[in-house]
Amino acid sequence: MDIKQYLKIRRSRVDAALHKYMLAEQGSLAVHIKAMGYSLYAGGKRVRPILCLAAAEAVHDNADSLPEAIMVAACALECIHAYSLIHDDLPAMDDDQLRRGKPTNHMVFGEAGAILAGDGLLTFAFELLSTPGRHTPSAEERLRIISIISKAAGPVGMVGGQFLDLENEGKDVEFATLRDIHSRKTGALITASIQAGAILGNGSAEQYDALSTYGERVGLAFQIVDDLLNVEGTREQLGKAAGSDAARRKATYPALFGVEETRKKAKTAVHEAVAALDEFDDRAAPLRELAKYIFTRKR
Repeated sequence: MDIKQYLKIRRSRVDAALHKYMLAEQGSLAVHIKAMGYSLYAGGKRVRPILCLAAAEAVHDNADSLPEAIMVAACALECIHAYSLIHDDLPAMDDDQLRRGKPTNHMVFGEAGAILAGDGLLTFAFELLSTPGRHTPSAEERLRIISIISKAAGPVGMVGGQFLDLENEGKDVEFATLRDIHSRKTGALITASIQAGAILGNGSAEQYDALSTYGERVGLAFQIVDDLLNVEGTREQLGKAAGSDAARRKATYPALFGVEETRKKAKTAVHEAVAALDEFDDRAAPLRELAKYIFTRKR
C-alpha cells in the first residue's frame, strides 16, 4: 500500500474533524480559543489520531464506514498531544521558540495565555470523549476509554514522563531510567491511541492485547527515532531547533548508546511491532506500514 497517500487522506480527515468539533473563535473567549487553535491547527503528523483510526480499521467489520465515535476519540487524542507540546515548549520546561516551523504558543500569546491554551485543550479532549450525543458506544465503553487515555496522559503516563525527563537533565542515567522516561512520556499515549481504536472498532480481547503490544513497540520506536532526528536532523526538517537534547544533556538513546546502536534498537522495535500483528489480516496493513514509516521518517 501507499503509506504516504494513506497518511495524507487520514490527516485531511482528522484536520476536517478537528475544525468541526473545536469551539468557535467568538465572544469574550475568542482570544483563548484562538490560542488553542493556533497549536491544534499548526500541522503535524497526526500520528496518534491516525493510529487510533488504523487500529479500528484493523478490527472493524466495515473499515470504510467507521462509527463517528472513533473520529471523536482520535480528535481528543490530538487535543491532548497539542496541549502537551504547548506546555513542553514553555520557558519553565524546554524553553523552545519554534514548533513546526512557527513561533511557539507562548511566543505569540504569552506564557499565561499558552498555559491556559494547553489547559483548555486537555480538558476539552475529555469533553469530547464524555459527551454522549457524539458517541455510539455504551457508557461503559466510554468510561473504559476515558480511563485508558487519562491514565496515559496523567501522572503515571505522559505528565510523569515529562517530570522524569526534566528531573534527569544533566545526569548520567542508566538504561532502566531512560526506558521508563520514554515509555511514559511518549509511549503511553501512543499505546492508548491504539487501544481506544481497538475498543471502538469492537476488537476481541485477543486483538486488543496484540494491538497493545504493537502500540508499546511503536511508541518506543517513535521516541527513539525522535532522539535520532534531534541529533541528525536540521532545523528546516524538524521545524524546531536541532541538537537541543545534547545541549541540555537530556536522557536519550544516542547519548547512552551512540547513533548506530540507537538506529538498530529503533529497527528492532519496529520489527517487534509488526510481529505483534501476525494474526491480523490485510486490514492491519496500514498499521504495519505505519510502523515502518515511523522508522524512516525525517521529521
